[in-house]
Amino acid sequence: MEITLKVYRFNPKKDDKPHFDKYKLELREDAVLLDALNEIKWKFDGSLSYRRSCRHGICGSCAVKLNGKNVLACKTPLKEAIEDFGEVLIVEPLSKNREKIIKDLVIDKKDFWDKNKKVKPYLIANIDEHPEKENLVKPEEVEALENADYCIACGCCFYACESIRANKDFLGPQALAKTYRFSADGRDEAKKERLEFVDKLGIGVWDCVKCQACIEVCPKGVDPFTKITHLHNQIFEEGVAKKNVAAKHAEGFVHSIKKHGILDEGMLVLYSEGINVARHLPEAMEMLKKGKIKFPWNMPKSEGVEEIKKLVEISQTHELKG
Repeated sequence: MEITLKVYRFNPKKDDKPHFDKYKLELREDAVLLDALNEIKWKFDGSLSYRRSCRHGICGSCAVKLNGKNVLACKTPLKEAIEDFGEVLIVEPLSKNREKIIKDLVIDKKDFWDKNKKVKPYLIANIDEHPEKENLVKPEEVEALENADYCIACGCCFYACESIRANKDFLGPQALAKTYRFSADGRDEAKKERLEFVDKLGIGVWDCVKCQACIEVCPKGVDPFTKITHLHNQIFEEGVAKKNVAAKHAEGFVHSIKKHGILDEGMLVLYSEGINVARHLPEAMEMLKKGKIKFPWNMPKSEGVEEIKKLVEISQTHELKG
């Protein structure tokens, strides 16, 4: 199989700006992207830098961007990549922020590891140092983790996250999925502390913009977005939720659906922000002109609104306290 790769090259110590080098390779039909990078390094240009280690999708070190999508090089068959992206495959680092580039496809992931560290990604429990028997976990308790323990910390979700792009303080999908991995573990004794931390505005679950890019790029099927929604529920269930704009937005959303069967966007902002709603008046006027918000006396109701209300009441387990 013949393939063409364009590979991002940049050595901040020597180059004024990044460029792409083009390689034509002859590889086996079952080759993966890591094979192509190895072929370039071993036969064409030994100066190419990239990370690699286990080659089995476990260490996460070979994560790169392929035609705009974050992938593990060792788990990406080239034949499928050509079908998805076309004849020319473009390989780039997870982030092209020049301050992060160490060389070529190798980046400094300090920002990623710092956030991983902040959520204390380990079991917090008073465990006997000399147990006389195994501390077994029941199958249903393992199922409750929903594969959150499959995370290999490759960073694919972190560097695809639109919320991090807009807010550098946001913990990101990996750290939040890792939080759920322990908050859902019955052995962990720091559940409330963990939830109080990710409930904080500016860094926690309320700052996810729900783009779901993390689902698309996760090579292990962890689905960080769903773990973030589970953390929302746990925050309410454990009585951790505060009456801030984010929690009231979630509550206002439910009230709107129960009342109208559809979202009343104008009242949702008023419910969430209270008197601070005045700062949104310019946007409200534009939305009013385009019919995005309605006056209370003109607000339509969905057909079958009573049935929708019953469904919401059946599925709703908690409300804001206080």
